[in-house]
Formats: sequence, C-alpha cells, structure tokens
Amino acid sequence: MSKSSNVSMITGDPKKAIIKLAIPMMFSMLLIMLYNIADSIWVAGLGADALAAIGFITPLFMILVGLGNGIGAGANSLIARNIGAENYEQANNAALHGILLSIVISIVCTVFVLIFMVPILQIMGAGSTIQYALDYSYIVFGFLFVFVYSNVASAVFRSEGDMKRATIAIAVTAILNMILDPIFIYTLNMGIAGAGWATALSATMSCVIMSYWIWGKKDLYLDLSPKNFKFDKQIIIDTLLVAIPSTLENIVMSALMIIVNAMIVMAAGTTTVAVYTASMRIVQLVMIPLMGIGTAVLTVSGVAYGAHNHENLKISHSYSIRIGFIISIILGVIMIIFSSPIASIFSYTAESASLAPQIAYTVSVLSLFVLAVPHGMMSAMVFQGVGKGIYSLIITLLRSLLLECVFAYLFCFVFGWGLNGIYAGVIFGCFIGGTIGYIWAKIFIDRFKKVSIRKYTPEEN
Repeated sequence: MSKSSNVSMITGDPKKAIIKLAIPMMFSMLLIMLYNIADSIWVAGLGADALAAIGFITPLFMILVGLGNGIGAGANSLIARNIGAENYEQANNAALHGILLSIVISIVCTVFVLIFMVPILQIMGAGSTIQYALDYSYIVFGFLFVFVYSNVASAVFRSEGDMKRATIAIAVTAILNMILDPIFIYTLNMGIAGAGWATALSATMSCVIMSYWIWGKKDLYLDLSPKNFKFDKQIIIDTLLVAIPSTLENIVMSALMIIVNAMIVMAAGTTTVAVYTASMRIVQLVMIPLMGIGTAVLTVSGVAYGAHNHENLKISHSYSIRIGFIISIILGVIMIIFSSPIASIFSYTAESASLAPQIAYTVSVLSLFVLAVPHGMMSAMVFQGVGKGIYSLIITLLRSLLLECVFAYLFCFVFGWGLNGIYAGVIFGCFIGGTIGYIWAKIFIDRFKKVSIRKYTPEEN
C-alpha cells in the first residue's frame, strides 16, 4: 500500500514530525484537563458529599483507564516499529491485537470492579458518600470498555501520524461531556448519576466516530479488516511489555503523591498539603506541552527503531530534550512572574484567602521542578517507543519512588531544612533520576547505532 502523507511525515524528518505530532496532542490533553475540571464544577453543585464521592472514584477510575493508555502506548509503539520496518501486514495485525486486548481486559476489569465495588469503597473510607459513589461508579465502570477502547483506537491514529482525527475524537468527548453534564445533572434531575451518564455517552460517541473512520470510511494507512487478524502470542507479549510498565508508571506517580503528602503533614501540617496539591495542579497544567512532545517522540522513535534508522532515533531523543528545556524555561518564568494571580485562583473565598501567599511561593519554587523533567521524560518515552517499556518503568521508579522520596526525606528531616527540604528533594531527585535515564538512553542509542551499521550497512565489494 502506498504511504499516506501522515506516514511519510513520521518516516521523514524527525524534527518536523515531533512538532506536527506534539501540537495536536497538547491541545487534546488540555481539553481532557478542562473537561475534568468542568465535571468537578458541575458535581460540586450537588454538595460536598457528591464531590467527595467523585474524589473516591477518580483514583480507581484513572488506574483502570491508565491501563487503556498503557495498551494504547504498547500498540502505538509496535505499530510504529512495523511501519518503520515497512511490514504492513504485521502493523495491521498489531493494531487488531491492541483492540482485542482492550476488549478482553476491559471486560475482566469491569466484572471485577462491579462485584467488589462496595468493599473497595469501604476500604477507601467512603463512609456517608458511598451511595453517591455507587450511583456514579456503576455507570462509568459499566462503560469501562469505551474508555479503554477509545485510548487504543486513538493510538492507532497516532501510530500512523494522524493526529488530526485523534484530536477530533478527544475534542468530541470533551465538548459533549461539558454540554451534557448540566443537562443530565440538573435539567433532567439525574443528580450524580447524570454526571456518570454524560461521561459515558460522550466517550461512546468518540468511539463511534473513530470506529466509523476505521471500518466504515476505511481511509487509514492501516487496514483493520478482520481478515487481517492472525493470532500471534508474540504480538500480545510485545504490546504488554510496553503496556504493563506504562500502567505501573501511573501507579508509581500516585504512590509518590501519597508519600510526599505524608512527609508534608509531618513537616508542616495538613493545610500545607492543600497548598502543595493546588501548586502541583498548576505544574500538571504546565507539563502538558512536555507530555505532548513525549507522546510524539514515542511514535517517531518507534518508526526510527523499526526502520533501523539510528540517526533519526538519535535526533528524536536530542531534539525533543532541547525543545523540552526551551519550553520549560519559558513556562517556569511565567510561573514565577504570575505566581500571585495563579494563587488567587485557589484562594478566592474568605476561608482560603490565607493560603494565597503560600501557594504563590510554592508555585515559584516548583517552577524548578518543570526544568528538571524534560531529559528524563523524553528518554523514558524513547524507551517506550522502541518497545523497552521496562526501561521506562525503571527510570520512573528510580526518579519518582526512590530518589525524589529519599532526597525529600534527607533534606527535610535529616538536614533539617523543613518544608523547603521536601520541595528541594523532589526537584533534585527528579533531576538526578532524569539524568541517569538520559545517560542510559544515550548508551542505548549508541549501541543501536553500532548494531545497525554492522547488520544493515551494505558491504563494499
């Protein structure tokens, strides 16, 4: 099959490919964040218990949806590598296996969660909010398949460089959810169940649209006709080798937040946890451009690896880090300059007004955290792209669960720096862990170059 313009783009200049893939991805992530915020705002109108119920369900929901992201990352990596290797049949089969995995895993997880939802909520301490949580969770987990499937379908489009339609699908979900929320919750008087139905139906519409493009319109580079499916255990293994570590990385980040919060409570009390939480939400917003670049690098590095193009792999790694640092510097400066107006967003009531100076200070300090991220993040995404998901997981474990926690503890409690020690430890640990990941990726790329030259450079007669 002839190459589409999107495939030609991802197999061509890696610098141009990264930029063209990253910008739509940034927009997609921004939409997701905005519709999550809108969801919370509408539910908040039902009262504190309803909002708390969403808080109890969200971590579990994000872990399971994160599994869909992981399968999507695994499929994306494998499809991109096969496109790079010009193995069209195997690229089709890899995509179909990704979709099969999304169906099987979502069904298993749905059955498990729905059976054990009540004891899970009791263990989490849902208390008086448990009925609200059940009304919401039975709907969103009952539709878990559409959330997992949509991540994998979106990855299919990303893997062949079609970010336009991947972004449109996410935009449909976000915009429709923001429209349906107030209608279902208040106009139809469905309460918190309305929020669940709005979320589920908007995601379903996204799935319908992507399915039409894949099997109705059939204008992808890939051909996902059922006749192209040939069960291959190795494809399942290769996909899971990226999917499982990618999913575990989300769990690691949640564990890091719990540990850091515990240290903050010991050092400065629960009020400071609220300050740190608000500040980290700003950091997460600022990180969207970096995550967009990282997602683009996954595809481009996978294509380069599959094509045995060591030069493009090297450029993908170094260029993404360079762009990442430039963006981080700009955004870090903005965080410092506008720290006070940013703090006012989270301290607009009389009860929270006293937090403004602390939030402004913490946002300024954590601007350094943004600077510590690019080289480690991009190195981890390169490893995911080439199918070495376990390497990416090791970098995240080393950086987040080990070094950030260890340095935060040392600086705060051993050196006696207090709260500033925790912030300094998180920043320093992130930078050191990222540096180790960067050196590891450079060594890997150098070895890949030697192997590629030895195996694939024609010998002179």
